[in-house]
Amino acid sequence: MNRADQSARFVEFDGVGLTYGRDAERTQALMPTSLRIAKGDFLALVGPSGCGKSTILKLVAELLEPTEGRILFSGRELGAEPVRVGMAFQSASLLPWMTIRENVMLPLKIVPPFKAGFRAKKAGEYRDRADALLERVGLIDFADKNPWQLSGGMMQRANLCRALIHDPDLLLLDEPFGALDQFTREELWQTLQDLWLDRSPTVLLVTHDLREAAYLASRICVMSPRPGRIIEDRAVTFARPRPIDLTFDPGFTALVQELRGRIVHTPVTGSIGGSAA
Repeated sequence: MNRADQSARFVEFDGVGLTYGRDAERTQALMPTSLRIAKGDFLALVGPSGCGKSTILKLVAELLEPTEGRILFSGRELGAEPVRVGMAFQSASLLPWMTIRENVMLPLKIVPPFKAGFRAKKAGEYRDRADALLERVGLIDFADKNPWQLSGGMMQRANLCRALIHDPDLLLLDEPFGALDQFTREELWQTLQDLWLDRSPTVLLVTHDLREAAYLASRICVMSPRPGRIIEDRAVTFARPRPIDLTFDPGFTALVQELRGRIVHTPVTGSIGGSAA
């Protein structure tokens, strides 16, 4: 596979499906799914609760193994070559006994190749790296504070910095702003957009918020009710950088309504067993 093909197929699902349990207890969480994510793309997964959005994210993160099909990175089987991954979830999960700077630097302590030089560089190069990110998101004045001294929105800013500190190839986001109020969410959408434009990681975002998907993503994949399958793969063509006022634009509103209609009017196809992730 040449370099252009590797870039276009940075993450590839080839007939990937997932079923939990056996016999009468079987639950089909994800129907055989094929999907490609290009390097540097920003893909959002949307759909009803339990449709398998988080299942796809966990498969990419190697937290789950598919029961059928295969997952490829740059044309190679998952696990054949290390892929540097950053993650941010709905809960910031910052360690309360560490300062914000120390929390942000944590991946440098445990992720190759950074961990080999952590002891020598933690007070110099790595500290400067963390401070540059904190400055970028407006948190440099809180670098020496503990997480409990920050608001929810500030903790999520720090969470994004921690997810990006080690220059991940792939950034996985699972409802990272779901617990925040509308104004804080919109502020963080702009922060995340700025970080993505600056650093160009490949992003996979799981969200229930269609406005969030339309504002942030360059592609939106709509999933059906369980058993999950991708029923639409839509390019988002609004120019970047996107101002928050875009969310009031008629074209933006029309896209959100089309996505909502696609989700609401897609019937449940039936499956084996109980609920899915």
